[in-house]
This record gives sequence, C-alpha cells and structure tokens, in this order.
Amino acid sequence: MAFLDKDYWTERYTTGKTGWDIGFASPPLIQYLDQIENKTLQVLVPGAGSGYEVAYARKLGFKNLHILDFSEEALVRFNAIDPGFPATQIHHQDFFEHQGSYDLILEQTFFCALDPSLRNNYALKMKELLKPNGKLVGVWFNREFDFDGPPFGGKSSEYRSLFEQYFDVIICSPCYNSIPERASSEVFMILGNSKIQDVF
Repeated sequence: MAFLDKDYWTERYTTGKTGWDIGFASPPLIQYLDQIENKTLQVLVPGAGSGYEVAYARKLGFKNLHILDFSEEALVRFNAIDPGFPATQIHHQDFFEHQGSYDLILEQTFFCALDPSLRNNYALKMKELLKPNGKLVGVWFNREFDFDGPPFGGKSSEYRSLFEQYFDVIICSPCYNSIPERASSEVFMILGNSKIQDVF
C-alpha cells in the first residue's frame, strides 16, 4: 500500500511535509509519562517519527524504551535529538513485522497515518505486542478531514467499537490538553490488554 511505502515517508521528511511533527513531545503523553513511577517498563513507540516522546521518557529515567519507524530518515532525526540512545532499541522496521513484548505502547499520529483498511490489523498487532495487562495509551484524531489522507480521521465512537473487541477501554474521552492546533479534535484513550482472546 502506497501510504506504507518507506520511500513515501522518507520523501515527506526530505521535502518538509511533516505536519504531524510538532517539534516536541505531545502534552497529553508528557502528562501521562510524568505519572508513571515504574521506570523499568518495556515501552514501545511505533511510527515515532522524530521520537520526541521517546527522548522525553528517557530524560525521566525510563530504561527500556524502544522506538520504531518505517522511515530511516525519521530515525536519523531522532538520533540527532538523542545521540546516546541504545542502538539495539532503535527499530527501522514495518510495525506489522515487529516482534516484541511490551508493558506500554504509546500512540501519537501513527494510527492516523495508516490506511483505514488496516485498522483492525493495527488493533490485533497491538494486542500481540502487549503483555497481559499491558496498555496502549495515546491520542487519536476525533474528527474527519476533507481530503484524502494521511492523516486519516475518525471518531471516538468508531475507535471504541474497534478496540473493545480486543481491549478493555479504560479511558476514551476528549483530550483537554492538546496543542492549540488540535484543540477539540483529539480523543485520549487508555486501552488495557486484559481480555482473554482466542485469535485462532
């Protein structure tokens, strides 16, 4: 699929078409990370782009952080931000091919970059990567766009219908601390991987 092509995303970086890149860690995720006391959690940020959330979490003392992106250019930019980050925890890879086991996965403008036809696959892969009782936490667009994506929009009711098949929806509420440009257009969710699911 074209939107998942590595060259597509690399071209977006090299031409400066990076509207998702706000230049700093997302305030909702900053607030969430600030509340976590256990800094030994295994954490993944897929489709992380420049990885501001990863760099921020490392400054807080998190040790087991993993950053993943399809575009090598994105990871080069992250390395410039945090040059001492462990190389073994940087994954230049297709999310759907990644293998791992995590306590926490953070979502920030990754879901909206995927074609909507992949949303069920996204949910299944997230469930596979999360440990029992692990959490998928982040922000999703709570609006539609009047153009062909990415980004691809959606509504919180659609997300709830999708994710409650595989997760316990712990929180699904309007995001009150979005950046001004996204005010009233994001939903914050915490999804718990505690449902027993037979995927065969």
